[in-house]
Amino acid sequence: MTPQCPTPRHEDERVLLGHGAGGRLTAELLDALLLPAIGAPAGPLEDAATLPPIGLPVISTDSFVVSPLSFPGGDIGSLAVHGTVNDLAMRGAQPVALAVSLIIEEGLPLAELRSVVESLGKAAAEAEVPVVTGDTKVVGRGAADRLFITTTGIGRRIPALHPSAARAQPHDAILLSGPIGLHGTAVLSTREGLGFEADITSDSRPLHRLVHALAPHNSDIHTLRDPTRGGLAATLNEIAEASGTGAEIDESALPVPGPVAAACDLLGLDPLHVANEGCLVAYVPEARADDVLHTMRRVPEGASAVRIGRTTAVHPRRVELRTRVGSRRVIDMPLGEQLPRIC
Repeated sequence: MTPQCPTPRHEDERVLLGHGAGGRLTAELLDALLLPAIGAPAGPLEDAATLPPIGLPVISTDSFVVSPLSFPGGDIGSLAVHGTVNDLAMRGAQPVALAVSLIIEEGLPLAELRSVVESLGKAAAEAEVPVVTGDTKVVGRGAADRLFITTTGIGRRIPALHPSAARAQPHDAILLSGPIGLHGTAVLSTREGLGFEADITSDSRPLHRLVHALAPHNSDIHTLRDPTRGGLAATLNEIAEASGTGAEIDESALPVPGPVAAACDLLGLDPLHVANEGCLVAYVPEARADDVLHTMRRVPEGASAVRIGRTTAVHPRRVELRTRVGSRRVIDMPLGEQLPRIC
């Protein structure tokens, strides 16, 4: 007699090692949970997906290990979609397809897995980008922390846009599409039970529609970047290093929500170093800044867009902050992660 693993039949049951073994349990997990959750079309499961011809293709890969899996404003599933869509958008691309890989720890409740994958599928549908291929692996208890997700996104470059960190130029205006610090503080509050959840919600959302709205500005869009890990401080320093420009940021112009500022004060964090998942930085010629801001504010994702500073040739590759009291301080690249496992 050939021994067989029992088939899970209740939502309170958990992921087994057999779910990743490629046999009957794997097929049942795919058919009953994963494929319906992402809205996969009926048909044979092939080893790879075919895509239509893509002019000016763009590709991005990212991994997500956020802890906890769910937080105010999202979860690891929606975050995986938004993060990859946004990375494509920062190179001026609209998403065409996603590949998703799940690394699941043995013992994860099936109900929790279902919730995450359904959230991933909903986020993909709302961003109008299909999940066309993927993979599932199960590792033993302790070999991973509950669930990790890796995504690869394929995008189509908008012909009019050629944003790059290296294209920032002296006398560019630096624009920010929305408030900073929301994602990192929301995740940290939930993880540590700090009680800020009622006031702070992650800003996780896709930004490709905002980028698409910027297409009429063509080559005036020098640089686009989303300030995720390392926050706005890391992003500004990366652009300064890549382009050879300096930057001067006006502290009074930075949109830091009150609850975020309060949380950072309590925890000894700098809001400039806290991760974001739903805003972008744009570098444009100063003469075009007002026009670009007007365009950004007409899109929901850019309704709170503001100008936060300008680039300069006076101090190349250095980012300075003009404080509210009129002094200046250098905004350094963060040495490490203040908040690990934020995305």
